[in-house]
Amino acid sequence: MKIAVVGTGYVGLVAGSCLAETGNTVTCVDIVEEKIRRLNAGEIPIYEPGLDTLVARNTSEGRLFFTTNLEEAVKESEVIFIAVGTPPGEDGSADLQYVLEAARSIGKAANDRKIIVDKSTVPVGTAAKVKAAAQEHSEHPILVVSNPEFLKEGAAVNDFLKPDRVVIGADDDHAIETMKRIYSPFVRTGNPMIIMDVLSAELTKYAANAMLATRISFMNEIAQICEKVGADVNKVREGIGTDARIGHSFLFPGVGYGGSCFPKDSKALVSTAREYGYQFRIMEAVEEVNENQKMHLMRFLEKHFSGDLSGRTVAIWGLAFKANTDDIREAPALVLIDQLLNSGVTVRVSDPIAIDATRDVLGDKVSYHAKMYDAVEGADALCVVTDWNEFRVPDLDKLKSLMRAPNVFDGRNLYDPAHMRSEGFAYYGIGIKNP
Repeated sequence: MKIAVVGTGYVGLVAGSCLAETGNTVTCVDIVEEKIRRLNAGEIPIYEPGLDTLVARNTSEGRLFFTTNLEEAVKESEVIFIAVGTPPGEDGSADLQYVLEAARSIGKAANDRKIIVDKSTVPVGTAAKVKAAAQEHSEHPILVVSNPEFLKEGAAVNDFLKPDRVVIGADDDHAIETMKRIYSPFVRTGNPMIIMDVLSAELTKYAANAMLATRISFMNEIAQICEKVGADVNKVREGIGTDARIGHSFLFPGVGYGGSCFPKDSKALVSTAREYGYQFRIMEAVEEVNENQKMHLMRFLEKHFSGDLSGRTVAIWGLAFKANTDDIREAPALVLIDQLLNSGVTVRVSDPIAIDATRDVLGDKVSYHAKMYDAVEGADALCVVTDWNEFRVPDLDKLKSLMRAPNVFDGRNLYDPAHMRSEGFAYYGIGIKNP
């Protein structure tokens, strides 16, 4: 099948590459000429494990192409996936300007019946707007499908190739059968392909992310209580996670969630509810808890240094919002860095992948170190913000010898508190009894 994918970000590039992997001819389109030039030169503009191999194999096999010519891609394709950004507006609602502009362009280029697939995360009712925007400019039938993505950054390729489920929202039999043909290679092991109406499919994506965000904020609230009463959140997590009704996933306390999905989608769902006259109180609280949690390490630092951080040097391990990605959108590390800089602190940072992305945002406000131990040299404190594997078992003797003072603030609970303290560190963790 001939498929076009509009947008070459995390979702579009992964989707296009994986669709080509099953034998489809896929053309990925983007308006940014430099991005397309890099892709045609074999350069991957984002970090996602396994994606470079997938792109290289399918371009060399003549199944995957990159272009800025949307009109030509649409004319040659039966199905066009829209995977452009939907950034939050000032009120938290999803900004659909890029989605609707893509729809209008598809309508103008359509030379036959076309199926538009909304792959971008969009609020309830978007499919109708996409259909109207495209159909306004075309005399050919335009069918619109909602096909939300459930990709985890850092594991997106595997998530696409081996999905837990595929959700297809459509009201047209031809569109449904076409989508079944596209996705059947990915669900051969029996994982479900769930067919539903368009509105339900649009809401499913937001509901899934809202539930996961809620679990994170819930555990961070439990962690706050643990610190107050002297309990251990790790034991509590084990105690509730073994309940089959609850499970272990997304119960790790930390410094708050970030990235391109949970913050944006939570705000958009609250906004959608408000638009229809409903106050989504739980999600409003989830957002509030998350913003508060991002300041938790700063509270530890202020407590340890008796409120006076001016002139101190703080090292930060981890800039990306999670491991195995270079994405720093809504990253807790950026919030912490901003607070430290405002308090007169010299900040030294290290991350295996996300240094370049951070430099684009912060410039020379902090010092960057490719090697994790270089960042801690002369530091009064180390804050661990992202749970990269490289940070999990550090050389404690080396760490202590390089730091001006052995103070570790562990935002991901990577280390055993008793061991760290026995090695001479002042150690602070999330949801445990701290100094």
